[in-house]
Amino acid sequence: MPKNLWNDTDAPQSDGLESLAYRSRLLGSDRTVVNIYGGNTSTKAKETDHMGRNVDVLYVKGSGSDIADITPKGFAALKLEEVLPLFFRTQMSDEDMTAYLERTQFETGRPRQSIETLLHAFVPDKHVDHTHPDAIISLACSPNGREVMREIYGDRAAWVDYIRPGFALSKQIGAAVRDNPSLECVVMGKHGLVTWGETSKQSYDNTIRILGEAETYLETRKLGQPFGAQLDQPVSETEREGLLAKLLPVLRGAMSGARSAVLSVDSSPAVLEFVGGANAAALSQTGAACPDHLVHTKRVPLFLDWTPAQGEAALLEAARSGVQRFAAEYTAYFEANKSEGDVMFTANPRVVLIPGLGMVLSGADANGAEVARQLYRRAIEVMRGAVSLGGFVSLSAEESYAIEYWPLELYKLSLKPAPKPLEGKIALVTGAASGIGKAIAHKYALEGAHVVIADLNLDGAKTVAAEIVAARGFKRSFAVSMNVTSEAEVQAAFRAAVLHYGGVDIVVNNAGIASSAPIEETSLEMWNKNQSILSTGYFLVAREAFRLMKAQGRIAGEGGNLVFICSKNSVAAGKNAAAYSAAKAAELHLARCLAEEGGSSGIRVNSVLPDAVLSGSAIWSGTWREERAAAYGIRPDELEEFYRKRTTLRVNVFPEDIASAAFYFSSPAAAKTTGGVLTVDGGVPAAYVR
Repeated sequence: MPKNLWNDTDAPQSDGLESLAYRSRLLGSDRTVVNIYGGNTSTKAKETDHMGRNVDVLYVKGSGSDIADITPKGFAALKLEEVLPLFFRTQMSDEDMTAYLERTQFETGRPRQSIETLLHAFVPDKHVDHTHPDAIISLACSPNGREVMREIYGDRAAWVDYIRPGFALSKQIGAAVRDNPSLECVVMGKHGLVTWGETSKQSYDNTIRILGEAETYLETRKLGQPFGAQLDQPVSETEREGLLAKLLPVLRGAMSGARSAVLSVDSSPAVLEFVGGANAAALSQTGAACPDHLVHTKRVPLFLDWTPAQGEAALLEAARSGVQRFAAEYTAYFEANKSEGDVMFTANPRVVLIPGLGMVLSGADANGAEVARQLYRRAIEVMRGAVSLGGFVSLSAEESYAIEYWPLELYKLSLKPAPKPLEGKIALVTGAASGIGKAIAHKYALEGAHVVIADLNLDGAKTVAAEIVAARGFKRSFAVSMNVTSEAEVQAAFRAAVLHYGGVDIVVNNAGIASSAPIEETSLEMWNKNQSILSTGYFLVAREAFRLMKAQGRIAGEGGNLVFICSKNSVAAGKNAAAYSAAKAAELHLARCLAEEGGSSGIRVNSVLPDAVLSGSAIWSGTWREERAAAYGIRPDELEEFYRKRTTLRVNVFPEDIASAAFYFSSPAAAKTTGGVLTVDGGVPAAYVR
């Protein structure tokens, strides 16, 4: 049951734009009331224009924003006296309506108005709310929705049959309200709810009260097993994670298209109840619950033909064949409904339902997957309610296509910036809590990747991940503890990456140490430690990367990408550094060997050879600085200048320089390079590769 969250102490004292933003955030705080990025709200206000004239202004939510966190700047502002005459037109195309409304802007610098702007203008009350509450959509998607609405509200509500949002729908709703002053709401078939009030508080109160009546009605008709008898019980958490760790890379690879996808999983009780129900497969294929859902979840999900009793091998085969079947059916849907000039979207599912396991969501990024997750959770609740009212009906294929390939939706997509080079890619960087690894992680995130920060220093790794999330957005990074010398920890880190994002595309072998001593003073412990971390550690990480990348197959044309951060010492003798230099030489040759092994699978392996990167490095803050200075007969504080002067270019090398080189090898620009070596050392003749 929705709670009335209005607080007179927190609410703005005025009843204009600030109050609209406050009301909108209250509505958006409850996703059972308003979908993420869905719904729209408005107010009509008196404002003074640039010439000092009083003007009636319609403030309405800007297109594409989320009212859960909207501010006054998130609303479009239109001159109402120029908008209202449209009510008396008999018809108007979407394109003409949009072009007209753009000319009615009250002030520049505000977002584009919602496609449902006219709905808000034509309803005469000062404040209007259009929401998509689960309870209302449940009755709007039931076969006898109009009758149910009448039973709940009597003559206080009007029903409008489904038509695509735009001029005609707005005029129907406006006419219904104007012709019947006693109305309290309008229910839109297969769509949502419209409410209003003379004050912002009254409009909010009306929305919550009307929704509460619908929820009370549904509660009295709740079914014990709305999705049918439970055929498939959820598997244990341990077994579920094991199956998902195997499934997600295969599923992600099967979805391979022009770009990579990021996956997430929802195994919440409500989802497990749904996917285990005897009627879930049929219900899920009925269609989307409302237009807002469809845009982000596609018309139907993929329901895997599998049960837990069939085991892992059958699950992986069901995933491969299921994605192929979905693509074929989506292509047929496109061909049956397309208009001239339409270009088909990627024919991959956004939602995958799996008995006993839950649902897997895909998106161009983690936020896209999260939006799909939230909306399909709402769809499940809508189906739960609709079934209790006699069944679930949805948009037809033709109606769905008209929303999915709506020119106005396509226009919104066209306004998005071009994808970054690593958009949709998932990178795992070892030793990323500081220095070179940290710089690489930030560079990859800047270029669009989701980044796993792997480091023995978990607290430091968490700090870097938090920095990336703060700068780049939702779930763009997370931290895992990894000791690269531990086979179990390496495997656990990759497993965590899979469960978090669905797979891994880029792996940077960067974790390291450094030791310096004349050979006669080099202990076996020092030798073994260098070999263990720099050679064996790189082997363990690379081996796990190969296993995962081969399980994924080629994604967006690539099989995977490994970058080894080696050293100038990989090719040039290091005085008093035999243990370190020998291990670094092993790294480089391992990379060359793996480049040859990975070629047939499309896996590229390249190496970056830095030298003397002192800035921000945990290695150089230890004894290595003193040891290297002693080897050259200088003071530790003279080391930076010594390294600069010995380079051909007379420069110092910084972590960001190495990050740029690693990015190059991971980017499309290096798509035909493997086994490559790129020196980033300012020019050290002894280390020239030849």
